[in-house]
Amino acid sequence: MLEGFFHPKAVAVVGAAREPGKVGHFVFHNLLDAGFEGPVYPVNPKADTIEGYEAYPSVADCPPTDLAVVVVPAPAVPGVITECGKAGVHAAIVISAGFTEAGPTGSALERELVARAREGGVRVLGPNCLGVISSAARLNASFAAGFPPEGPVAFMSQSGALGTAILDYASGEGIGLSHFVSLGNKADITETDLLKVWHDDPETSVIAAYLESVSDGSAFVEAAREITQETPVIALKSGTSDAGARAVSSHTGSLAGSDAAYDAAFRAAGIVRADSVQHLFDLAAGLSLQPVPKGPGVAILTNAGGPAVMATDACDHLGLSLASLEGDTIDALRSLLPEHAALYNPIDILGDADPDRYAKALRVLLHDPNVRALIAILTPQAMTRPTETARLLVDVASDSDVTVLGCFMGRDTVEEAWEVLREGGVPNYPFPERAAAALAGMMQYGAVRERPRVTLGEQSEGARAVRDAVAEARERGLSFLTEQRAADCVKAYGVSVPDGGVAKDFETARALARDIGYPVAVKIASPDILHKSDIGGIRLGIGSDEALAEAYDAILGRARTYAPGAAVDGVLVQRMVPEGREVIIGVDRDPTFGPLLMVGLGGVFVEVMRDVAFRLAPVTEEEARGMLEELRSYGMLRGARGQRPADIDAIVAVAVAVSHLAADVEQIVELDINPLIVGDTGEGAIAADIRIGIGGRP
Repeated sequence: MLEGFFHPKAVAVVGAAREPGKVGHFVFHNLLDAGFEGPVYPVNPKADTIEGYEAYPSVADCPPTDLAVVVVPAPAVPGVITECGKAGVHAAIVISAGFTEAGPTGSALERELVARAREGGVRVLGPNCLGVISSAARLNASFAAGFPPEGPVAFMSQSGALGTAILDYASGEGIGLSHFVSLGNKADITETDLLKVWHDDPETSVIAAYLESVSDGSAFVEAAREITQETPVIALKSGTSDAGARAVSSHTGSLAGSDAAYDAAFRAAGIVRADSVQHLFDLAAGLSLQPVPKGPGVAILTNAGGPAVMATDACDHLGLSLASLEGDTIDALRSLLPEHAALYNPIDILGDADPDRYAKALRVLLHDPNVRALIAILTPQAMTRPTETARLLVDVASDSDVTVLGCFMGRDTVEEAWEVLREGGVPNYPFPERAAAALAGMMQYGAVRERPRVTLGEQSEGARAVRDAVAEARERGLSFLTEQRAADCVKAYGVSVPDGGVAKDFETARALARDIGYPVAVKIASPDILHKSDIGGIRLGIGSDEALAEAYDAILGRARTYAPGAAVDGVLVQRMVPEGREVIIGVDRDPTFGPLLMVGLGGVFVEVMRDVAFRLAPVTEEEARGMLEELRSYGMLRGARGQRPADIDAIVAVAVAVSHLAADVEQIVELDINPLIVGDTGEGAIAADIRIGIGGRP
């Protein structure tokens, strides 16, 4: 538990300054100004008093304290942490900068800080952070300006500067916070620690985060997967470009940038991803004030046609279906509304609608079983009474379990109505697109709550065969398995591969071809030649001994000419794979989250359109099927324009198998099946070309 950071009984400010312009002075002043009820002790060996409070030379000289806020030069911080441990202060916020962010010397200093903290049993937030604000405790242990309104949203930020702006934004928008934490360098306390603490916090119903990185990807996903079953978590992740991408040899690796990994991790963890600060708090407002939608079906209630069209378009773009109203609902609306009102969703009650007309229509709509969410749009026309309408809307919505969002458009004319809605538990969005986007995120979280809990099974029996192949490759000093050994690996997990074998001489090649049956495919067998077609190292449709002899000599000759230093094991003779759809299935091991599975159509769809889907491995059958359905080209697999549908079940089975292979054997750093040739429904799929790269610890 990190109780001392959020509900301390006493706080010491180490480095409290007498001069008003210094950070240590701001921190001390903020603690006093926020109304913290416990004692606050300024620690400054050069001062007798600070703002009328007795100053102490060190933490050890203070009365019993459970939180220290450290604002001293970086080199002095490790010594202060040691003092905290000896004095029984087990929580420390290190605001001081000059650590890892400052270079190698700072990194060494940060390592020393952590070692001292662990030795003394002190948990450390930071260093290089803004601090902590806990609204219920009236605790402002930070140098942020102002104090946010109290509310149910806990917010963590990896950027202190952005945190100050967000605090100001939240205050201006009336968004109440239970806690605010600036993570800083995350030398000790991380985002995962805060998730766990806030999940159990009675003051918090929604967790929001601005993240630039995640310290331990596996621990983060595991914790969030459990937490999001009960508490919504919203995250804004910056640094979405992959400008620093490493050189990779596989399609999967080239497509699996850091953003794809975070997107897959958030999806696996049940985290709703925001695409801007505004979107983050729009989602937080919706999830903290209204019930989670119980399913699809949106009603749009409006006094203006244009905004209703905008809302409809936004819902359609975001995949939100409009509710089909029951006949009784339409009849009731017809009896209550003017003759020219639009009775079918969206429901336009006309520009002269008064508060009573809004309330009557709202009551009818909220009783329709097909309406699971409602967006109430109001434009401030001459005859509109926004504040009274807001009061009635709040009153009606409070008696329903349907999700109700306000969209009172404008500014000055509706500002008082916004406050009425907010205080009444109805979030308001000034434009239809924002209301729809917030509702889409709420719907997404509703689906998270409904999905079955994931339990990872035991390792497959095939893992031993894969590890043997990896060990064999290591003994040869290889970073890639030979194609034959790669085929053995996926075959051990139930993936079909072409019959065949490696021939070191022509006689063996001829025997293999005759045993398989012509026609055959012939490829150069070399762990050093990954892109065989680039050097002419593949021949297909070989139909006779004579053609085989010519192909055998030609392929070896091309290898000697274009890859003279490559190790060559011979040629790989394989059964020709029948024609079918080309699919790519691959894995790239992300340094933060581990194996990342990719599925997409092959050929131009991956080369040019980059039409792929990602998930963290391993995946379930349901997740693998969802990846296929996510593809823009999925219609081609289902059988577009009279084509027969592909064997989607076979693709799903291969994706699941490959995901488990990668999850079971951590030495697999990249894997490509490209292409996987897929037949019609019931005909199965076969891995025509397989590449497996290895790394990590032996």
